[in-house]
Amino acid sequence: MIHFFDRCIDGVRAAALASLLSLSLAGSVAAIERLEIELPLLDVNVSLKLKGARTTAELIEANPDLQELDQAGDGSVSRLLAQFLTAPLPERTSSVLEQSVGHPLLEQALLAASDLVKVKGLPADTSGRVLSDALQAAYRDGEPNLLGLLRRVPGESLTIDFQALAYYAKRLQANQDDARALVKQGTATAAAPKSLAESGSEGWTRSEIRFSVSHRPEPLDITVLTPQRTSNGKLVVISHGLWDEPSSFEGWGRLLAANGYTVFLPDHPGSDAKQQKQLFDGASAPPSSEELRFRPLDVSALLDGVEAGTLLKGQQIAIDAVAVVGHSWGATTALQLGGLQTTSRKLKTRCQDPRDPDRNLSWVLQCSWLSGADQGSLADPRVKAAIAVSPPMRLLFDESSGPSLQAKVLLVSGTKDWVVPSDPEAVVPLKGGKPLANGHRLVLASGGSHFNLWAPADQKESPILGPMILAWINQQLAVPSPYTFSGGGWGNTTVPLVDVTGQL
Repeated sequence: MIHFFDRCIDGVRAAALASLLSLSLAGSVAAIERLEIELPLLDVNVSLKLKGARTTAELIEANPDLQELDQAGDGSVSRLLAQFLTAPLPERTSSVLEQSVGHPLLEQALLAASDLVKVKGLPADTSGRVLSDALQAAYRDGEPNLLGLLRRVPGESLTIDFQALAYYAKRLQANQDDARALVKQGTATAAAPKSLAESGSEGWTRSEIRFSVSHRPEPLDITVLTPQRTSNGKLVVISHGLWDEPSSFEGWGRLLAANGYTVFLPDHPGSDAKQQKQLFDGASAPPSSEELRFRPLDVSALLDGVEAGTLLKGQQIAIDAVAVVGHSWGATTALQLGGLQTTSRKLKTRCQDPRDPDRNLSWVLQCSWLSGADQGSLADPRVKAAIAVSPPMRLLFDESSGPSLQAKVLLVSGTKDWVVPSDPEAVVPLKGGKPLANGHRLVLASGGSHFNLWAPADQKESPILGPMILAWINQQLAVPSPYTFSGGGWGNTTVPLVDVTGQL
């Protein structure tokens, strides 16, 4: 059992911390006195008496069974408990939590956690206020650890149920089964020639500019990549995901610029890496649902700037036929601009069920968009091609609006993406939409995850999706080129890319 705890200790500690957020304010109710960990697969329940214990030694002294186990294990229990309960929490935990109290992102995280951890003696509340108060008290009293936090949370006992954790793991597996089956039945596209895959290593010029927009108080920071050789007069905008930055996708932009495209990589200030740092510093709350509207407005404002001659002055750019590429939330942005209509209908009916069979980690973000979902339909008719890599989309979009898309969409999903799993967020939404007949495609990346399909600026390897992105845009924007999507030859040997559209 000690060995089992050693492997699970980080997960237990994180689960306990996250799940405490589901407590509600209850005045002078006594603090939690007992921590219970249920391991049904091993038919073992561990119960720890917490009252009065401030250190690992005091905790073991208060629990005779632990004393015997610790002696038998030559101090192993002491070391594990020190790691689990008395190891210091990150210094910023309290300020981050205080900024997040009552935020929809936090509320959704707590809803999921409430199924894993139960607190006896208190009704559930997803605001996070009690945890924030208890954590501040623990820091103030010199006990900035999980044990100190538990000693200040009202309630009788807290139970961590690993059966629920097993259910979550099984659900994630089920949410990837269809995609893996489709890949197995399909044929991977032939790998791109080395000359194409590595073409982004040179042939472009990089600059950074700032551009003021009417819908934000701060200007947008934009990375601009322009071709050193002949320009094809086409513009591509690449939108980053939540708490990310343009440099994470500069590899795609470099390959596109080397092949004639002008590329904008805007920094979305309300949900970028800098905003995450502000959150961790306690200076900002998580992104608001308004960002769902602001992000596509960022892109449209850039297109307006090019059209007005404020941006790319003196360059001949065909602003009536633009491509947008996005990853994660940036992919959602690309779909909005491409013409998919947003709705709050599914968000209202499905966000409150932690046992929904399609629920996945991306729903934490999607459900936080509820208050802004009905204002997110922001199609830009100038966007004629869209590439959406790992987009959170199941709850946000109205599937019936698919036929009205003005952009031809290439949706890409990794079969090992546990953040935005393929089945509920890609395969199922496209199954009933006749994507092939409407000119859209679904490509599954075999072995692709949420974090290995992007293309950081400092990455030595060629971008996995780069040739495919180029081929799709070439074809949809009618750019003369030997590389088109229908022509093939845009695949990858490390992560096989399979067009499964015809199998849906």
